[in-house]
Amino acid sequence: MTTITPLPPAERHRLAPLLEAYAAEMRATLAGSRPAPGAEAAALLAADPRTEILAATEGAEIVAFAIFFDLPEAVFARRCGALDDLFVRTDRRGQGIARALIAALTGLGRARGWSHLRWIVPEADRAAIALYERIAERADWRSYVIRLDREASL
Repeated sequence: MTTITPLPPAERHRLAPLLEAYAAEMRATLAGSRPAPGAEAAALLAADPRTEILAATEGAEIVAFAIFFDLPEAVFARRCGALDDLFVRTDRRGQGIARALIAALTGLGRARGWSHLRWIVPEADRAAIALYERIAERADWRSYVIRLDREASL
């Protein structure tokens, strides 16, 4: 059985293997050529007080994660959620875990009074897009980026 719970900073080192797998999978989409080792990425997430993480676990094993932020939304003077990264281990895909993580985020957002939950997805990630088209509305926003360090940029 999969359980979804917040992952506190002291436990984020456990994400290192999944963060490595996520970076490897994203390699074709990344502009940069220097993804960090999983332990380094996990340490960054543990040290940042603004970062929140939901982990999907099966027993003691983390099989998926959602990294998100609770942000101010100035136009309506509310809070909103920004989903930054969502990853499900390849051997656990197709079992509804990504959908469950997003459902947990929307439940958390309702409890916090968020006006909305937003995220971006690379155009090449067809499987994720197929899910998102089923559970969310496509936003009328265009995304831009200024790559300040081309070797370490999405």
